Amino acid sequence: MSVFHRVTLAATAGAAGAVLAAGVALAPAAWASPHSFVGGFTHISKVASTVPKNGDLNPYGVAVATQSIGKLHKGDVLVSNFNDKANAQGTGTTIVEVAPNHTVSLFAQISPKNLPGACPGGVGLTTALDILPSGWVVVGSLPTVAGNPASSEAGCLLVLNSVGRVVETIHGHGINGPWDMTAVSSLYRTNLFVTNVLNGTVAAGGKVVHKGTVLRLTLNTSPFKPPKLVAAIAIGSGFAEATNSAALVLGPTGVGLGPNGWLYVADTLNNRIAAIPHALTRVTTAGVGATVAKGVFVKGPLGVVIAPNGDVLTVNSQNGNLVEITPKGVQVAVKKLDTSSSPPGAGALFGLAVAPLGKGVYYVDDATNELDLLH
Repeated sequence: MSVFHRVTLAATAGAAGAVLAAGVALAPAAWASPHSFVGGFTHISKVASTVPKNGDLNPYGVAVATQSIGKLHKGDVLVSNFNDKANAQGTGTTIVEVAPNHTVSLFAQISPKNLPGACPGGVGLTTALDILPSGWVVVGSLPTVAGNPASSEAGCLLVLNSVGRVVETIHGHGINGPWDMTAVSSLYRTNLFVTNVLNGTVAAGGKVVHKGTVLRLTLNTSPFKPPKLVAAIAIGSGFAEATNSAALVLGPTGVGLGPNGWLYVADTLNNRIAAIPHALTRVTTAGVGATVAKGVFVKGPLGVVIAPNGDVLTVNSQNGNLVEITPKGVQVAVKKLDTSSSPPGAGALFGLAVAPLGKGVYYVDDATNELDLLH
């Protein structure tokens, strides 16, 4: 039986779901196996606008605070903005903090003129956003001049403390257009898995090149001083990437580490989810990895997160869907998240995160500049 038939039969049996008291019911294009993580979620609720006072637009990264420290409050959601108020991509400088009660505060506004270290090109905050132990926040920067793809520069990772002040930049070491990221931490050690999309793309002038990378950056962490980079290695390479007049750049995007130790990568241009085995320990590149899922409902995948059951969740730029995929590649659930864009999807969905206690999935909608919750 094909993947498509597995999904369709599951949907026929169990797409109806209970009606929740709050939120808008999902569009009819919702299919789910009874064993899927998102199958029981039937509503979408707006949590808050992500537009701060300076007018930044285009929310990208999403990260949930797991402890209260400094300005961070357990259960709050950080969202990074990629565009300025003029809607120029690669110029956003703000991270907003959204509480479960829908209140919004400014966690950080980052000036490219006042950085404590190098960040080639300046500041344009990407989907690469995570919160490390002790409240250190790491966010990627892929900067441009007025949103011009040809002006894109390598950028960096910016490290902020728990009150939103940039205390360090991590640059070089293969960092070149950090586009998305996931973090895996122990008490004093963090591994950042970072996708990079500017290796040869600007010089190619819109043509597809196969130089996108996935880096594993190992940091020593402490409550008392900023994380320190101690190792960097490319564990994935050769991914398709290209500058794009509408999306600025297309290339490997979301990453999520499964409980099996495999790193799942959204290979956007090839409409597939790839997997890099032994991601925490390998010392050589796995190239573009093994194909776990391709096509069917996977159309221009962007953000990725691992569900509590070990399945891969990805949002898609070409159809506005969230798709749940098992580690064996079976597409077991589809939820239509974006219906406001034309055509559907239109690159509106980027970062996502599992809500505390697994009670939903937070995601950003660039078409409406808001943080939403599938529940």
